[in-house]
Amino acid sequence: MRRSLTRKLIESHLVAGKPVLGEEVGLTVDQVLLTDTNGTLPWLQFEAMGFTRVVPPRVVTYIDHNVYQVDSRNSDDHRYLQTAARKYGSVFSKPGNGICHQVHMETFSIPGQTLLGTDSHTPLCGAAGMLAIGAGGLDVAVALGGGPYSFTMPAVVRVWLTGQLRPWVTAKDVILELLRRLSVRGGSGKIFEYAGPGLPSLLAAQRMTIANMGAELTLTTSLFPSDDVTHSFLTRLGRGDEWRPAAPDEDAEYDDQIELDLGAIGPLVALPGSPDRVVPIEEAAGTPVEQVMVGSCTNGSWHDMSSVTGVLRGRRVHSSVSFVLFPGSHRILETMAREGLLADLLAAGAIVSESTCGSCAGIGHVPAAGTRSLRAFNRNFPGRSGVKGDEVYLCSSLVAAASALTGVITDPRTLGAPPDVKLPPRFVPSEAGLVAPDGGGDVVRGPNIKPVPLGEPVANTLDAPVLLKLGDKVSTDDISPAGAAVLVFRSNVPAIAEHCFKYVDPEFVARAKASGRGIIVGGEIYGQGSSREAAAVGPMHLGIRAVIVKSFARIHRANLINWGVVPLTFDDPAAYDAIERDDRLHLPDLRAALVAGTRVEVVNRRTGTAFTTSCLLTPREREILLAGGILAHTKGGRA
Repeated sequence: MRRSLTRKLIESHLVAGKPVLGEEVGLTVDQVLLTDTNGTLPWLQFEAMGFTRVVPPRVVTYIDHNVYQVDSRNSDDHRYLQTAARKYGSVFSKPGNGICHQVHMETFSIPGQTLLGTDSHTPLCGAAGMLAIGAGGLDVAVALGGGPYSFTMPAVVRVWLTGQLRPWVTAKDVILELLRRLSVRGGSGKIFEYAGPGLPSLLAAQRMTIANMGAELTLTTSLFPSDDVTHSFLTRLGRGDEWRPAAPDEDAEYDDQIELDLGAIGPLVALPGSPDRVVPIEEAAGTPVEQVMVGSCTNGSWHDMSSVTGVLRGRRVHSSVSFVLFPGSHRILETMAREGLLADLLAAGAIVSESTCGSCAGIGHVPAAGTRSLRAFNRNFPGRSGVKGDEVYLCSSLVAAASALTGVITDPRTLGAPPDVKLPPRFVPSEAGLVAPDGGGDVVRGPNIKPVPLGEPVANTLDAPVLLKLGDKVSTDDISPAGAAVLVFRSNVPAIAEHCFKYVDPEFVARAKASGRGIIVGGEIYGQGSSREAAAVGPMHLGIRAVIVKSFARIHRANLINWGVVPLTFDDPAAYDAIERDDRLHLPDLRAALVAGTRVEVVNRRTGTAFTTSCLLTPREREILLAGGILAHTKGGRA
């Protein structure tokens, strides 16, 4: 069998299972990245499981999301993360050093290795030929202790690229085009591997944008070969000796193929509400915007910053617009200063913020109520910007820059010749924000850090009310909101649980507490978006014992299992229609059905009707779920 690059990397790291579509595989993990929002709990879980030193050769803990230190809670958590990293063997990236994915790609990416991260956009490093996967916190904690990462073998789809991008068209338009075609459900259970004659025309930064935002397609990950483009990228960073080739076999076999002519793509915009509400720029042009932003892990590269500067140079940001840029790393920001970009941006009236995730996760620069925000970011789920009822459009850096000049969404092709973007021969070394571990010191816990809760073993019978009935595309932002007011409690499960479904149903928490036990019902792709574990552990803490939906997003389903919440899918999606909020559902033989691997019967006590659901589990998942999650499983001596 002629092997894809994906299969080569999986087989070279395989420790359990067979790489057969639909079967579970377990892989060794070479590198781990953790963030401040989603990494605090994994470190606490690492300690709770009794580990004393990380096993993967490279572990890096980043402070990049919730960096604003407006009171002691963030600072306390940062101190915990730094002292835990020092003691247990992780490099520590200080606040302001940059966004984890950008910094990791620049500093630690090695073609052919595996990378597991607590953030759903970890696949960005697939641009360097790494098998980079985002996962829930407990899975990452297990990997820190030397355990394999287990997941269901996806279908490997080759994306065959032809042609070249036309002027004013970017890699962001490429991934938006895929979202337009396939929707946010189109990548579920798949890995996209990019190839074809159009591939050499894409710079490393452009590949990073595509691989990063593949998370919005619900892909397991995205993968590019390590080729001359990768070599050039690492050489400019002074890391050419760490480059190695990684490519599929000639005539490699794939499960499917998508063909994409880069030359046929034009500038695109995603309308508010979902990254897949994509339309040609012509359909959105003229829409007034009061806020424009460029940055995040998707569009914070040197290529993005230089492109924006080229558009703004000698011009002025529109009087009605606040235009903010978030360079992806301290290295990029320092290079911008040395190359003169900052002076041009400041003269144009742009705001250059810290090298952080910032407002992508609703932290800082929250738009005014009733205004429109145009962002070269990756997500625009309702409320993600930090305010209910927001209107966030997604676009490329070039569309953002052109629109910042006019005050309305603008087709950049109306500006004439595109900016000439040149890469510096070398990027300045920038390791001032990285702290190596020495194994010393004590781990310091602030007052906001609370003990990690345990899940409960699955009961023989579940009889509980439907506390929420939700529709399709429920994101983890809907379940556990982003924003500074909520994410400050990332190390305090009882406190963050108080915010569950805050913008969806403000009375949910009170109902859950009054009920003691509850069930959530939803539609397609429940739990899409961020990997944040709080979206599973928060509801679990409030008594949610089962979630019944039409389909799950991969990481959220894994998180539910890891916390002992039963993830069920309707055998007949039409059964969803007959359920109402507050209906009492009876699952008479829940545990026995899970043990036997049979369908789970559900009886609606209000109507007297019955329907069946499924919970397809691997043997490993079954043991974990029945025990009440990974921590309960470990505490029971079954690690």
